[in-house]
Amino acid sequence: MVAVVTGWVLLLLGVLMLIGAVWLVTVGGSPFYLVIALGLLATGYLLIRRNPAARWVYAALLLAVLVWSIWEVGLDWWALVPRGVLLTLIGLWLLLPLFGRRRVGANGDADPARSGARSSGWRSGFGALAAVVVLVGITALISVVEDEFVIEGALPTQRVAVDSTEPLPGNDWPHYGGDRFGRRFSTLGDITPENAHRLKLAWVYHTGDMRTAEDPRETTYEVTPLKIRDTLYFCTPHNHVIALDATTGKEKWRFDPKIRIDMGSEHLTCRGVSYHEDPAPVAGPAGGQVLPAGQQPANQQATNQPAQPASCLRRLIVPTMDARLFALDADTGAVCPGFGENGMVSLLTGIPHATPGYYMVTSPPVIVNHLAVFGAAINDNVSVNNPSGVVRAYDVHTGQLAWNWDPGSSTPNATLAPGQTYSTGGPNMWSIASADEALGLVYIPLGNGSPDQWGVGRSPQAEQFTSSIAALDARTGQLRWVRQTVHHDLWDRDVPSQPTLMDMHTPAGVVPALIGPTKQGDVFVLDRRTGEPIFPVSEVAFKGTAVAPDKAAPTQPVSSFSFMPPPLREADMWGATPFDQLACRIRYRSLKYEGPYTPPSLQGTIVYPGNTGVFNWGGIAVDPARQIFIGSPVRLAFTSRLVPRPDPESRVVSEGKAMFGENFGAPYAVKMGPLMSPLGIPCQTPPWGSLVGASLQTGKTLWRHRNGTARDQFPVVPLKVRLGVPSLGGPLVTAGGVFFYSGTLDNYLRAYDVTTGKLLWEGRLPAGGQATPMTYRAADNRQMVVVAAGGHGTFGTDLGDAIVAFTLADQ
Repeated sequence: MVAVVTGWVLLLLGVLMLIGAVWLVTVGGSPFYLVIALGLLATGYLLIRRNPAARWVYAALLLAVLVWSIWEVGLDWWALVPRGVLLTLIGLWLLLPLFGRRRVGANGDADPARSGARSSGWRSGFGALAAVVVLVGITALISVVEDEFVIEGALPTQRVAVDSTEPLPGNDWPHYGGDRFGRRFSTLGDITPENAHRLKLAWVYHTGDMRTAEDPRETTYEVTPLKIRDTLYFCTPHNHVIALDATTGKEKWRFDPKIRIDMGSEHLTCRGVSYHEDPAPVAGPAGGQVLPAGQQPANQQATNQPAQPASCLRRLIVPTMDARLFALDADTGAVCPGFGENGMVSLLTGIPHATPGYYMVTSPPVIVNHLAVFGAAINDNVSVNNPSGVVRAYDVHTGQLAWNWDPGSSTPNATLAPGQTYSTGGPNMWSIASADEALGLVYIPLGNGSPDQWGVGRSPQAEQFTSSIAALDARTGQLRWVRQTVHHDLWDRDVPSQPTLMDMHTPAGVVPALIGPTKQGDVFVLDRRTGEPIFPVSEVAFKGTAVAPDKAAPTQPVSSFSFMPPPLREADMWGATPFDQLACRIRYRSLKYEGPYTPPSLQGTIVYPGNTGVFNWGGIAVDPARQIFIGSPVRLAFTSRLVPRPDPESRVVSEGKAMFGENFGAPYAVKMGPLMSPLGIPCQTPPWGSLVGASLQTGKTLWRHRNGTARDQFPVVPLKVRLGVPSLGGPLVTAGGVFFYSGTLDNYLRAYDVTTGKLLWEGRLPAGGQATPMTYRAADNRQMVVVAAGGHGTFGTDLGDAIVAFTLADQ
């Protein structure tokens, strides 16, 4: 009876496999699934007939699958899983003694001749099938031990002198990236590879600011706190600004700007606030400033500022999601009365098409020369009539506009007359700028003008600045140089990360460098004085024809220092079983894909690397003394499909108040999403995320490891298995030889050895940690590591409202 039931089950599986296999062959895919289908059908038929040849046939099928799998993907355990696990389990089931029992006649007596022959056949088939199962097991053990993705190596430990004009953070963490260079490096070294395992929870603070039903789906907690003296400062998704005692985590004050939320917004995010401190002034004639004896003004502009109230000598500069700019007293949280109107400036002045929720400031300003420099996030793919991508600088004392740079305009620095507006759409800076005050430059990472996937009608200015890094004069906003990272971007390949500045030691001497990670995975290493490459950049031809009248760029800039993944193959399609893997193979063959710059299409295009990018706003971290690079590149494929619009205003791809992808006014809407299997897991073989360590002397990756587990996401994957999951957030590197990372899909902050990338410790978080950690020294002399744990609505991690601090157990 067991054999018959098993036979019918295998017949059903074989029929399903045969349908999918024929479909795959018709779209040009691998014919081997026909072999699997026929093997299942033959085995099932023989089991129903109680024929002992069933084990022989299945042994041959399993051996063929093993040989084919190794030929296709080598000894990659995760790639072998969908090809072999289910079929091996079936083989183990067929080895049970339930098969091959003696047959009993109608009178209850066994037929010795027939039952003996059948038993002998079953036994011989048992040996063949058992041998193949053992061979599969040995192969699996080898593939688990020998992870072909992992690079085991070590970063250099020798150090060079760091003679930087930008102070490195130590006891404090005064800027979003630690310093205005965005190095995400701390000189603190109490936590080392030898004692990191003794890290423990110090305190947890809950903000009370949770996602509500009225909030956008992508409500995220991506904040990195600042630490100044004895206080932590940070914001929440609804732009509450909170000050905590940095030692105990106790709240000191809270400011609520009462932002206006619109469901048309794509995001609800606040990545941080910015801090500025003035020396205590002495009142001079006509309300001017007289600085203390022997002290020089920071710049000429500062000497023209009115005397600041003593209550606002230390202030926070806080932009909001509803396009307002506040100056707050860092000691009390009260608004600074001399800033704008009652401590607030509207950022909608001069902004065209300023529909509520479509113009949002999600990232903190960089403050240089007493000016706060920032851009804004603009709703992607909603309309051709989008708000402006202008970058502006505001005086931190008065809130007055000092300069503007409009990359969509032919006169980008022109002062607007009353009633005039900046250019419509255009490249925008939604991420964080960095600054070199000694060179007098700010470095602007630019994205794409909307629509992202339709490039017809872009102005020459937009074509020049789309997806580029621009250096502006910090005092005037005048362009000094620009380096484009994607030509005629049709893939939403913004420069998403804060450019990281570091003085690089090269054979030609010390060069002030800029390191710019990108969504496509190229890392542009440039002389930050001129924008010229330090590591070579080549123009490489890529295949692809865009939907007319749009055209794809014939070449794209490719850096020699790159983490762009290899092009996808059909063999890279993945699943938990052969069936959903087969579905992913069919989808792969049904979509247009010719490499990393395949243009959007009407049939649907694979976008790989996908929209989240290899690198995103979390950026990278460097150790300037060791001249090394730590990053968390992601490999995740997306799809995009252009959908013809019947008219400029009808909805064709969205529902409710959110209108992402509609591209009102364009001939096509766009439908996008990750390339997923029917079971809701990525269609490509893991790892989907990794951690890498590279030498900035050579540009070589010296270690690479899978990053994170699926413990909190996919129940089909064993707990705590490091398969490498997607992540969002940046690393923190310390002089103690330890770096921290928390951005994975599982709820952990982890500590790693900088030199080898080996995991040293992990601490459980109450929610997703899609943020960048920071570190500082508390008043009681303990080194603290702090991270926001509030989750990410789109990534699907657990949502929360926590700021979590860890420290060494013996401190």
